[in-house]
Amino acid sequence: MSDLSSLKIAKPPSTLREIALEKMRDAIISGLFEPGQRLVERTLCDQMGVSRTVIREVIRHLESEGLVEVISNQGPAVARLDWDTARQIYDIRAQLESEAAAACATQIGTEDLDALRTALEELESESHSNDATSLIKATTTFYRTIFSAARNDIAWEIVDRLNGRISRLRVLTLSTGDRLNTGPKRMREIYQAIAERKPHEAAAACRTHLHEAREIARQILTADTGGETE
Repeated sequence: MSDLSSLKIAKPPSTLREIALEKMRDAIISGLFEPGQRLVERTLCDQMGVSRTVIREVIRHLESEGLVEVISNQGPAVARLDWDTARQIYDIRAQLESEAAAACATQIGTEDLDALRTALEELESESHSNDATSLIKATTTFYRTIFSAARNDIAWEIVDRLNGRISRLRVLTLSTGDRLNTGPKRMREIYQAIAERKPHEAAAACRTHLHEAREIARQILTADTGGETE
């Protein structure tokens, strides 16, 4: 029998839709497209050099990620961030990420630990640059590595579905105070607890990191509403 292994595609090339989706997602997360801004198909076609079919598919996908909302009689627009949504996202993250960090600390192997250290070093390096998009992607890689090493694939699927909105919140909090320094510092604490095989400390470091980010987001998102909405 002939060997058909040579037919396997190791890494399928990105489709035009996938490229357009990534660029649109990055534009929303980075703030290039502002909250509430209308997304006009014809304008986007001209700006991106793609067909209306591609733009419509991209918008539908971004709507499923919570990054786009369809407004009655106006059409699609960049979804607005509000504290109630952010609060729920932080609560979900606190539960899933702290449990993943604890599980990771109890069972991580040498190869996964090396990958996590590499991800942390990349994250720390990006924190000194002015490229928010690259920092967000490095942060996502760090967390993905933790969930993978913890064998918490289903939990990561939940977090991954929220990642667009999580990334918007990260950009929001990174733009304030000393978060570009304290954020990576907290993630190094998470890594250190995992490397030392200390599950309780790893979970606690996760919760501390998220509590700080949550408080920054609360202050920003409630500033224009006169206070808490809880």
